[in-house]
Amino acid sequence: MRYASVTDRLANLGSDKWDLHLRGREMVRQGQPVIELTIGEPDLPPDTGLIEICADAMRQGRTRYSNGRGEPSVLAALSAKYTARSGRAIGSENLLCFPGTQTALYAVFMGLVEAGDKVLVPDPYYATYESVVRAPGAEIVPVKLRKENRFHLTAEDLEAAITPGCRALLLNSPHNPSGAVLTLDEIRAIGEVCRKHDLWIVSDEVYEQLTFGAEFASPLDLPELAERTVVVSSISKSHAAPGFRSGWAVGPAEFCERVLPLSESMLFGGQPFIADMTAHALSSDVPTAAIMREQYARRAALVAARLGNVGGLQPLPPEAGMFILLDVAGTGLSGEAFAETLLRDQLVSVMPGSSFGAEAENLVRLSLTVPDATLTEACDRIARHADALSASQDLDATDALV
Repeated sequence: MRYASVTDRLANLGSDKWDLHLRGREMVRQGQPVIELTIGEPDLPPDTGLIEICADAMRQGRTRYSNGRGEPSVLAALSAKYTARSGRAIGSENLLCFPGTQTALYAVFMGLVEAGDKVLVPDPYYATYESVVRAPGAEIVPVKLRKENRFHLTAEDLEAAITPGCRALLLNSPHNPSGAVLTLDEIRAIGEVCRKHDLWIVSDEVYEQLTFGAEFASPLDLPELAERTVVVSSISKSHAAPGFRSGWAVGPAEFCERVLPLSESMLFGGQPFIADMTAHALSSDVPTAAIMREQYARRAALVAARLGNVGGLQPLPPEAGMFILLDVAGTGLSGEAFAETLLRDQLVSVMPGSSFGAEAENLVRLSLTVPDATLTEACDRIARHADALSASQDLDATDALV
């Protein structure tokens, strides 16, 4: 039987990227004491007030069809948020609602690029970026993020990576997996390159509220970049509500008008009861993000302190988010080999850097979404693993001299 070419383009770009995570989950189901540091799933529950609003809305009959753009309540809340942030009027004509950031990214790229086009993506990058770029037939052009520059994208590196056919830049700040937060000046310089080459900027800002002191900045908030910027975000991270699947896109009115029929052909609206919860989350002083900021900053420091003096390991402290990268090149193993053997020998599952692009080959990503005591135990196991690898290397070296 015949299949559409999109199925070939996306082969091995779905759950295959999370193979080690899934294997760890299966080991847990079998009763093994695996510590899971893979996915960004907050250990803090959603605020009880949000749950009550969602439940009350269902009881009040808010379970009928919605419209394709989004419920009036959430559109109003988004309009207020981005108008206040940017200092410009952001109305419902600039907004589209989606079930989560992932769906928003898919729709955005289906509306902006097609076969033969290219999308610049800073490398390392979030594991699903490749699939949303390749779905419409476009190709990724990686832009190297340098460890010595704290994984901050530079205008110079972006300029050097541009090739004929580039149509968009997929920007992510705060960044997953590194936690880098671009400054306003860095974004302004990057934006100048995008203006020069007439590039769209798709800005994934899902970690906006989880910075550890660094000031968040967005290309949407610069008037000279607004006409070419599309922001995607959600309440998944900021409100510890990934299972509710509530996200959005913010962009020029023409962009939203053109992409709306695509969104409607996919979804034709979300769940009104979740929209009511989202509207409250966006317009109220819910403490969830503040609590998580303190937790994740503390836990990142904990990992850095416990593993910073372990031979072969180099923690790379983040500026935001819920992860910390660990450079394992000193152990003699790639990130993938280190993660594989760590799960096998010490029952700790982490994400291998290879899931995030070529520039993360010697890295692993640790989630900070477990209690401090559990994270401490995980660090102890990681340290034992690194020590065992070092001892094995020393033994091999001794044998070679005999």
